[in-house]
Amino acid sequence: MVKREKSKRFAVRIVKCCRFLQAERQEYVLSKQLMRSGTSIGANIAESVHAQSRRDFVSKINIALKEAGETRYWLEIVYESELIPKEMFDSLSADCDELARILASTVRTIR
Repeated sequence: MVKREKSKRFAVRIVKCCRFLQAERQEYVLSKQLMRSGTSIGANIAESVHAQSRRDFVSKINIALKEAGETRYWLEIVYESELIPKEMFDSLSADCDELARILASTVRTIR
């Protein structure tokens, strides 16, 4: 349950970051990519709660892990493009990395 709440809080922060990108930087393409991957982490974790089998559960967690990797990539792109401040990048990337570690640990434990 901890990872579900963390991923939900992270998704909310991603939504706020994307609103910032759109309102302050008039950036819509990268913000949509970041929004999609950043909110997908939690959505897949939420789906895993109702997995039909152990294999289905692992699959959903693996998808969430992949989305975390993609989110990290988009965060790096928007930061290196000077679209978000360093403090925002540092905070979001740290949370994204933490979620990725939790998800990777979950996969290792189950296997």
